[in-house]
This record gives sequence, C-alpha cells and structure tokens, in this order.
Amino acid sequence: MRLLFIADPLEHFKTYKDTTFAMMRAAAARGHTLFACEPTDVVWRSDGRVSARMRQVALTGDSPQWFAEQGTPTLALAELDAVVMRKDPPFDSEYFYATHLLQQAEREGARVFNKPAALRDHPEKLAIMEFPHLIAPTLVARDAAAIRAFHAEQHDIILKPLDGMGGMGIFRVGPDGLNLGSIVETLNKSGAQTVMVQRYLTEIVKGDKRILLIGGEPVPHVLARIPQGSEIRGNLAVGGKGVAQPLSARDRAICAEIGPVLAARGLLLVGLDVIGDCVTEINVTSPTGFQEIAQQTGFDVAARFVAALEDALRA
Repeated sequence: MRLLFIADPLEHFKTYKDTTFAMMRAAAARGHTLFACEPTDVVWRSDGRVSARMRQVALTGDSPQWFAEQGTPTLALAELDAVVMRKDPPFDSEYFYATHLLQQAEREGARVFNKPAALRDHPEKLAIMEFPHLIAPTLVARDAAAIRAFHAEQHDIILKPLDGMGGMGIFRVGPDGLNLGSIVETLNKSGAQTVMVQRYLTEIVKGDKRILLIGGEPVPHVLARIPQGSEIRGNLAVGGKGVAQPLSARDRAICAEIGPVLAARGLLLVGLDVIGDCVTEINVTSPTGFQEIAQQTGFDVAARFVAALEDALRA
C-alpha cells in the first residue's frame, strides 16, 4: 500500500521516541511505500482535487539522517491507499482548516485516519464531557467568579488551557488559594478564553496513565507518566518518567465503555489519559507512547496499529 503521513517536518523527529516514526518503520517492515508531507503542502483547486507535494521516503536505519528521499511527487490524496493525520497540536485555526481539506479529500475518495470530522468533534480537553461519570469534578468556564467558586468547593484544583499539549500552561492551586487570581487572569485572558479546571487528583503521584486504543481495543500495557521531584505534571515533555504497566481492571472498564463509541466515529487511534480512576483527557490528534511501551514490554504497538490500519482499509 501507499501511505501518506501528514506530520511535522521529518527533520525534527526524535526517532528514539517518536510515535509517527514507529508507525512508519512498522509500515515499511510490512512492505508499504511511505510518503510524508506537512499540512502546509496540502492544497485544493476548484478544477481539481485535494493534493499535496509530498516526499517519498525510505528508512535508512541511520541517525540522524534516518530517511532517504526518493522523489517529491505531487499527488491527489485520493491516489494514496491511506492518509494518516499525525500533525501535533495545537488544534488552532490552521489545524481546523486542515481537517476541512482532508474531509474534502474524503469526498474525493481518500481514506483518512483519524477521520477529519471526528478530529474536529473531539477536542482533546473537552471530549471528556461526553463521559461525566468517568471523570473527576470538572469545570469549563471563562468566568473568573465561576472558577473561584469551583476552587472554594474543591479546595485543591488544576487549571489548564484548552489548547495546550505536553503539560504546557498547567497550574495547581491548593487550599490556600495562593495566586488563584493571577493564574486565572493569565489563562482566561480577562475572560476572553475558556479554561478547564479539575479537582486535583492525589493519585498523580502514581502516574498519569496513557492508555492507547487501537480500533476501539486497548493496548495491553499503559504508560504511567510519573512526576519527578517537585513537579506536579507527569508529561514526558516536562521530565516525567514513563513506566509501562499492565492495564488494571478499572482501565479495562473505561476502555470497554469509551473504545467502541470512538472507534465507530472513525477514530482508529485514541490516547486516554487516566489518573487513578478518572479520565482526564481524550487525545485524538497524535497520541504518543508507542516506543516507550514497546521498549519496556516487547509489545509492538506500531505493528498493532499498522495491522489495524490494513484491516480498516479492507473493511
């Protein structure tokens, strides 16, 4: 098959941990031809189809030059067997527009994963609202008074922007309320931007678990991202330690409820973030953790993903 990966620049990949690289390596091992481009390369004309100037690549196994470019064709996305959208957040206006271009490509016959409409319909912080019984006490608001009232009720809270990734812009405010006003002003920009506020979960010391769902089914191991030192965030991007663990019974129950629902909407790959018994985020743009789980457990997550992609294309 011919597979196109829409992602950040290949030259920026950290191949020792990058999940998109792991996908590409697994696809190449199964004999598929690899193409790559960035969202800026995707165009549409009224007298044509959605197309992209892309790079055909072969993996070299070397570092840092891990790929060899074998051509730069311009092809309609519908000419490929599958398009894998792996652009990292933020989910800004340009990402939003990209999903519309990809949806047009679908109308022209392209097969896109994750499905563009589903990407738009499941913003990663807000998607948890569909499953309120699986989450911690949570508030989504722009109003500073509502946030102060939530803190007065919950006493210990986490505040975060809706468009952040990798732990960016996350704050904790304890029972003393220290700096709550300043933090709210910073995040909501004087009421101009919406903020998510959640009760602080003490189980974070055991890790913020990333559970990977592929085709609605969970990978048998989670990656617990454990905060280090005085840090409250477990994200690997800010120094958290990733420890692979087997799925717990609670993890499996969460997956059994959420997995089939999201898979039916065209979300082939989903990353659930779980602290203790509570889902905190549902990641659909470019979930990561493949290599850390594979390195620690031997379970080849990327091979599972490519096999699921092949099954989806045959369906």
